[in-house]
Amino acid sequence: MPQILLNADDFGRHACINAAVRESVERGLLRSASLMAGEPAFDDAVDIAKAHPTLGVGIHFTLVDGRPVLPPEEIPSLVGADGRFRPDHGAFVKDFLCGRIRRADIRRELTAQAQKIVAAGIRPDHVDSHQHIHMLPGIFSIALDVAAQYGIRAVRISQVDVGEASWLAGSLGDIIGRAGLFALGVRARRLARRRGFAAPAHFAGLVAGAAVTPAFLVQLADSLARTKNAGATEVMMHPGTSNAALVPFTRWQHDFEVEFTAATSADVRAAFSKNALTSVRFSEILL
Repeated sequence: MPQILLNADDFGRHACINAAVRESVERGLLRSASLMAGEPAFDDAVDIAKAHPTLGVGIHFTLVDGRPVLPPEEIPSLVGADGRFRPDHGAFVKDFLCGRIRRADIRRELTAQAQKIVAAGIRPDHVDSHQHIHMLPGIFSIALDVAAQYGIRAVRISQVDVGEASWLAGSLGDIIGRAGLFALGVRARRLARRRGFAAPAHFAGLVAGAAVTPAFLVQLADSLARTKNAGATEVMMHPGTSNAALVPFTRWQHDFEVEFTAATSADVRAAFSKNALTSVRFSEILL
């Protein structure tokens, strides 16, 4: 039977994201979130996770657009003079391919992020990453190493199925980015399977560009019911309660509020019920 896994990224980044996650669990269909270890609302996110045992929590490995867990002097190739990571995946990929980022620093920082989350009393059930950095060859294997070290056996494969309408959404750069992630996903899925990691069979949603709307989730639920698409489909989401607060904070022109609406929508709940679809966590995906 098909399953849908709605996952909220950036848990712990801002109080408005945390509030959206909390309310989406209590009033909606959200059952999974990915926690950022180095961000300012981390402690609040941990409290929310502990108060909501139906929420599966994973590690949102962060190497760009955020703060490290380790002191900057311990991971010098990952941070700038301000002690922060590079601003985006474009800057990171360029420097990584040019050999300016040391894999030993990556391994130390990802291990520290996992350790902080586990030490806070969270038992992570999956790993993924901010801006899909874990999908890069050379980093994906490190992410799996760290996950295995902490008993985590599920991973996101950021690979939108060819033919989905979302492939053509956004700019030419967005489309090229999806094509690149698809190619990386083929390799990553083989490696994950070989190492005994579970991953949702499909990855839906707008990897770049417009937000996930209630209409998108209703259409996805109806489509999965018609096609009897086996396995789980992950929908990556970024819900938040206030665009006015989150857009300047994240420096990202994204509609966080509409994704919050989608996660709590009565129409979406009705579509799931009509099509006998279950909203699941990574620990519950069918292999």
